[in-house]
Amino acid sequence: MNAKNRLVVISAPSGAGKTSLCAKLLANIPNLVLSISSTTRAPRGTEKHGVEYEFLTREDFQAKIQAGRFAEWAEVHGNYYGTSKDTIGRAFQAGNSVLLDIDVQGAKLIRQAYPSESVLIFVQPPSIEELEKRLRGRGTESEENIQKRMKNARDELAEMDSFDHVIMNDEFERAAFELEAIVRQSMGVTYA
Repeated sequence: MNAKNRLVVISAPSGAGKTSLCAKLLANIPNLVLSISSTTRAPRGTEKHGVEYEFLTREDFQAKIQAGRFAEWAEVHGNYYGTSKDTIGRAFQAGNSVLLDIDVQGAKLIRQAYPSESVLIFVQPPSIEELEKRLRGRGTESEENIQKRMKNARDELAEMDSFDHVIMNDEFERAAFELEAIVRQSMGVTYA
């Protein structure tokens, strides 16, 4: 196996199912590791520092921005999110590709910073109505947050043509299979 180091960037509106798709991808592809993003948002539910995210104060995050320690960062939904250059460098040195579950803005910045190593994949929800239903079904969002996420979702959907691949997540198993095939091809990894 002669795998290529890749930055596999998955973007989607909140509620499109990218987290579930990413989990399946990580379970099925060797040498693909999840990038733990940094954020200033509060942990949800049972999220733990260093597992789902590196939770930082706004001050700490801004200091890292000033020091140039992020490959990409953005302010989304009123919070900062970013990907550490150190995380990418360590993964590549270990012979791994990196899966980034990030927003549309971050995907564009990764493409600029790593043009030959990045593959950008957009996960499209079946419809805007289904997306809202999924967000409400979480039971973790305020009405204000749902409305903000729905507005952002419309903006993100308008950007999907700038991605290398678009996957419709209307049927999970089919979407997961399609995603895995794209990632395996980009990494040069065959099925076992």
